[in-house]
Amino acid sequence: MKPPAAKSPNPLTLKERVKIPRQHMPEQEPQLRVTNFTEVNEGFSEELARQEALRCIECAKPTCMDACPVGVKVREFIGLMVAGDFAGAAAKIREDNVLPAITGRVCPQEDHCEGACKLSKKVGPLGIGYLERFIADYEQRNGIRAVVSAAPTGKKVAIVGSGPAGLTAAGDLIRQGHQVRVFEALHELGGVLVYGIPEFRLPKHIIRQQLAALREMGVEFETDVVVGKTVTIDELMDEEGYDAVFIATGAGLPVFMKIPGEHLNGVYSANEFLTRINLMHAYQFPQYDQPMLDLHGKDVAVIGGGNTALDAIRSALRLGARKAYVLYRRSETEMPARAEEVKHARQEGIDFQMLTNPLEFLPNGNGWLGAVRCVRMELGEPDASGRRRPIPIAGSEFVLPLSVAVISIGTSANPIIQSTTPGLATNSRGYIEADSTTQQTSRKGVFAGGDIVTGSATVILAMGAGRRAAKSIHSYLTSAESSPRTQPLPVEKHTSATPDIAES
Repeated sequence: MKPPAAKSPNPLTLKERVKIPRQHMPEQEPQLRVTNFTEVNEGFSEELARQEALRCIECAKPTCMDACPVGVKVREFIGLMVAGDFAGAAAKIREDNVLPAITGRVCPQEDHCEGACKLSKKVGPLGIGYLERFIADYEQRNGIRAVVSAAPTGKKVAIVGSGPAGLTAAGDLIRQGHQVRVFEALHELGGVLVYGIPEFRLPKHIIRQQLAALREMGVEFETDVVVGKTVTIDELMDEEGYDAVFIATGAGLPVFMKIPGEHLNGVYSANEFLTRINLMHAYQFPQYDQPMLDLHGKDVAVIGGGNTALDAIRSALRLGARKAYVLYRRSETEMPARAEEVKHARQEGIDFQMLTNPLEFLPNGNGWLGAVRCVRMELGEPDASGRRRPIPIAGSEFVLPLSVAVISIGTSANPIIQSTTPGLATNSRGYIEADSTTQQTSRKGVFAGGDIVTGSATVILAMGAGRRAAKSIHSYLTSAESSPRTQPLPVEKHTSATPDIAES
């Protein structure tokens, strides 16, 4: 005989829940936020969070959880919120997600949990991302620590890269009792989270808080180590005794358009532009000398339509740009950027030039960018990406005066690890080949995941790869394939000159 179903903590009937409108996220006003790098979304109050949580209809089969790349138990943590147990909700989220304050801010929930929410078609999805952010911030404000420890296994795992995939794998593996050390090429931890996402979307102190939680769990970190140059994968395994390695370096090598004039001063890749702002503190000018071209009173354009493109152009606006353009060769329907980011950019006055493609960057006579020659486009049949192919319109060329251009059309794989790791299989584009279920590479004990395998993707998809890798690594370490150790090995420290940014 089945035990009786647990009574729902939600006091409302299904009909009453459906009538509650989705709660609006408080935001800085557009005219104010364009003058600062303070976070745009201000977060839910307890009252707003509880009101939003009450909307959950507690599906018998929660499709929201199935659609989450890291498997957060959405219905369960929402139920704990409704019951007023915010600490319990935090612990429940952390069972599957070691970076909730980050995913609550930058995960495209509309493509995952919220997109699968059964409320979507009728009254708008449950604000799962907003609620996750609220719980993560509540956890931090109240000093709640859900540290789970396990008996040491005596196994050592090296993780290469401190971005979302690497940090997620580190959190899962440390909870299994393994000794985990994360190697980062740059001087600051966080990978793309810290160098690629601006302060107004993901404040640096939020990233540092999440890193501190991982340290409390026992994860060790080492910066300024370029694996493949400072130390190789083989040296980590053969000389330093690591039983497994997870490569999570991302894909940070810029891709350019290969059109005339890209060599001109004032033409940046999005990687360089955002790294200068985020890691070289341009966003804190004048406390820090601005380490890039002064944008005050200048016309700036970004080429591309993803989140990175919008991050770059919205940053330019905050750094004093007079006019800020998005040049995108397709229509807004095809833009990969989040709808919320597009909305915020429009509110801030960004000029979207859709169906527009640059043909040539034109000099001003002194070696600097002075303008860009563009052509208008129309959409034809879908291409391999499933989006309609842009086709130039004859006779539609025009020149747009410009002082700074930021190219944000994607990235590719940096080859440093692949070129120094014999037997590590790669595909024709230089990305590491790994099983999509286990993240196992062609090398025994070496796993890989995130953008270095798939190409540029989202934070949450990289985290999903990190979880899969951690599960596979744990299985590998506890199987006969990996020889046992009774004592954790000492960790060797590495020394390295500060690496080139491209080597991250």
